[in-house]
Amino acid sequence: MGIIVAIMAQGSMGSGVGKRLHERGAEVRTLLSGRSPASTERARAAGMQPAADEQTLLDGADFFLSILPPGEAENLARRLAPTLTALAKKPVYVDCNAISPQTAERVAAVIAPTDAKFVDAGIIGGPPRDGYSPAIYASGPAVAETAVLRDWGIDWRIIDGPIGAASGLKMSYAGITKGITALGSAMMLGAARFGCAEALIAELSSSQPQLIKYLGASVPRMYDKAYRWVAEMEEISDFLGGGTPAGDIYAAIARHYERLAAAEAETPPAPDNAIKTLDRVLGR
Repeated sequence: MGIIVAIMAQGSMGSGVGKRLHERGAEVRTLLSGRSPASTERARAAGMQPAADEQTLLDGADFFLSILPPGEAENLARRLAPTLTALAKKPVYVDCNAISPQTAERVAAVIAPTDAKFVDAGIIGGPPRDGYSPAIYASGPAVAETAVLRDWGIDWRIIDGPIGAASGLKMSYAGITKGITALGSAMMLGAARFGCAEALIAELSSSQPQLIKYLGASVPRMYDKAYRWVAEMEEISDFLGGGTPAGDIYAAIARHYERLAAAEAETPPAPDNAIKTLDRVLGR
């Protein structure tokens, strides 16, 4: 028996998940109104069926997956709430965004009056591709109903915990991995500024070979994602507690990624372009 999954939106992750579900035989819907030509093409290539409106998107669907930049999660829930309220059969609303447990609880509170079931989820890894699926962790009282997604090509992992547990795991994991990337790139820029970059790379290669290998891979991949990581670092700051030392660390990391995103966008690059500096420090 097939399933119907509605997905918003059609970024690399949303379209990747949609394509995997479509390849396994699921009907996958999306809403393209107001989206860019690139989003429309990603949806087409993924086999996602365009819906005319919110009613068509959600009516008869088994699941709705919200896969958006974190800053858009609450607004999407508010946008869809009236349609969910009016539906006789309601999809399980699964928030898969990189949001804090606090934000997940707010999104759940928006969905609760609609009587649609809500599941908190967090994606760890890149978009699905041949032979690979990111791990998607899920939690909350209705989480058992999502286990069927494992049968449709998704690495779906259930956490025995409340709404917020899956988001908390995502925040913790991303805080470590992307936090290390932020610290490494900041220190490399500092070393380049004071003329000791080559010595730093040589020392790390000698005494911390695993770390320099990680940074050598993660820093270049970060460039075109830095703008998306700003809001995620702000969510991690919220997760740890705004105004606390730990929360302030990630608020500052958000500003660091904001600076790197701005530097990458410069055309032509300024003489002190941070991205070009990191390229040189890493010898790329």
